[in-house]
Amino acid sequence: MKIYTKTGDGGTTSLIGGRRVSKADPQVEAYGTLDELNSWMGLVACDLYEDDPLHKFLLQIQSVLFKIGGFYSFDFASGKSFDYPFVEDADIEELERWIDELDATLPPLDTFILPGGTPASCHAHIARTVCRRAERALIGLVERMNVEATRACMAQRYINRLSDFLFVLARYQNEVKVSF
Repeated sequence: MKIYTKTGDGGTTSLIGGRRVSKADPQVEAYGTLDELNSWMGLVACDLYEDDPLHKFLLQIQSVLFKIGGFYSFDFASGKSFDYPFVEDADIEELERWIDELDATLPPLDTFILPGGTPASCHAHIARTVCRRAERALIGLVERMNVEATRACMAQRYINRLSDFLFVLARYQNEVKVSF
């Protein structure tokens, strides 16, 4: 099977369900931003040793982001239901557990911080800002479209918590000064 189909040459793409939309459609922007975030998460994972539990957790995050991207790639106008695995409360709780665990190792934060420091911290900060952009895109999409509310709410909660996690991770990366 060839990777190129030529069906997008005219500036359109297919949603899950087959309906073609403009590549500039807000829905495509939303799931494209999730894809970009997932790629950044892959880079953030590369900043850690593969046997580090945090590295394994970052790979789990990528799997959840893939599920969220699939959801936002779905043709909501089709009237069909999205019958694929999705974000669960346990996914959000795991993010919160990691936030608390990493934050407990850091000095109290009493001022705003500039993004920077180690390369690993910089990668986490960039992922955090892309995460915030994805969050804005998802919220805007929900406001414009008839997106299934329960799953959209779960996705928004996860993405919001993920940006918090990435902020704490960036601080942690500067504190432990892990870089390759």
